[in-house]
Amino acid sequence: MSLHLYDTATRAVRPFEPLRPGVVSLYNCGATVQWYPHIGHLRGAGVVYDVLRRWLAHSGYEVVHVRNVTDIDDKILSKAAGAGRDWWEWATTHERAFSDAYDTLGCLRPSIEPRATGHIPQIIGMIAELIEAGKAYAAAGDVYFAVRSDSNYGFLSGQRLDEVQQGESEGAGKADFADFTMWKAAKPGEPFWDSPWGPGRPGWHIECSAMARNYLGDAFDIHGGGLDLIFPHHENEAAQSHGVGDPFARFWMHSHWVTMAGEKMSKSLGNVLSLPAITEHTRAIALRYYLLSVHYRSSIEYSREALDDAAKAFERIEGFLQRVADRVGPVGTADLPQAFTDAMDDDLGVPRALAVVHDRVRVGNAALAGGDHPAAAAEAAVIRSMLAVLGVDPFVAPWLDAGSDDALHAATDRLIARLLADRTAARAAKDFAAADSIRNTLAQAGFAIEDTVDGPVWSVNTPS
Repeated sequence: MSLHLYDTATRAVRPFEPLRPGVVSLYNCGATVQWYPHIGHLRGAGVVYDVLRRWLAHSGYEVVHVRNVTDIDDKILSKAAGAGRDWWEWATTHERAFSDAYDTLGCLRPSIEPRATGHIPQIIGMIAELIEAGKAYAAAGDVYFAVRSDSNYGFLSGQRLDEVQQGESEGAGKADFADFTMWKAAKPGEPFWDSPWGPGRPGWHIECSAMARNYLGDAFDIHGGGLDLIFPHHENEAAQSHGVGDPFARFWMHSHWVTMAGEKMSKSLGNVLSLPAITEHTRAIALRYYLLSVHYRSSIEYSREALDDAAKAFERIEGFLQRVADRVGPVGTADLPQAFTDAMDDDLGVPRALAVVHDRVRVGNAALAGGDHPAAAAEAAVIRSMLAVLGVDPFVAPWLDAGSDDALHAATDRLIARLLADRTAARAAKDFAAADSIRNTLAQAGFAIEDTVDGPVWSVNTPS
């Protein structure tokens, strides 16, 4: 089976083939940098499309990945003014917070991460093309897209023209309630750029149309984003780009929300969970596993219990790999099982793919318990390769402990080996009190002891 992806525009899972053989062009909407990211943002703009990118790369494609930054917006201006800070400083502070969060969750950096304010000439040029084509009009310093000029408007979202709510204030010169703003006339005290229609700044939707075109051309393979972006953002992007004659995106992908009590996670609902707050009690690799463990087209109903369960499930995988590394030696890599590949090719079926991972862990644990080291090592190599595709291979950066010290580990191993030898001797002498005392001492120091067919093996108790 070749890769198939669900296309929001056609409401169907379709075979995927890129426009250019061997190269996939991917644009996914990134952050509007008005505030710090929560895990809903990071799943929708980061983890989902990182897994897609990794699977495309594993499948042999070169991926040109554009993830934008909206750094000029009404909410950015309002929040910066409320805090008494310059808008550009406010935007940069929160852009860096998003970048740090993506890194913390092991997301590969995009090919380019363009800012809206860095593309004002391209935005102005595209607006001018739309006016010339009769798809847009200027009024009172603003410029609007004439929605009724697009006979295909609503193809993506299913919106009916007589029911359209663009979610923006009415401008003095707007000819039709369904129209939306592409250029906003400057207000006193706000940043502005000069344009043929007077000083102002771009609207949200035109920014992405212009940036996608600038980096990926008039047609590209995949446009992604969160479910909440289908309307108005993506519908309006498509209308603008089609209005200048660009084919634009061939596939539309939308990741679903992280919710709490059935509601979309958002700052306004007061239920934001930031990455620093969660990583106080849960390792970032376990959080990433949690965020990808539910299919991207299904919502995650967040709870601490569900997160803890996911962390424990990942620990079982990681624990097997570490036991193999400790007893057999470094864990290699291997070809992926067909069942895993089939799951990933079926619209990124990560939950099915993880079921394959856990099945192989059970087989590997049985081999290890039976002293079959070659079989255990072979399973570990397959498992590690599957985890690498998902971005949770514990033996590579950023998950590999950069502060680990081989010499310190070796010294610790010698010390614990001496204690374990004393424990073995005590058990042989039926001095079980002394044996238990040694085990308890190690446990209090944070070491777990497992009695195996190969003898006692130690490991460090790792918090979730």
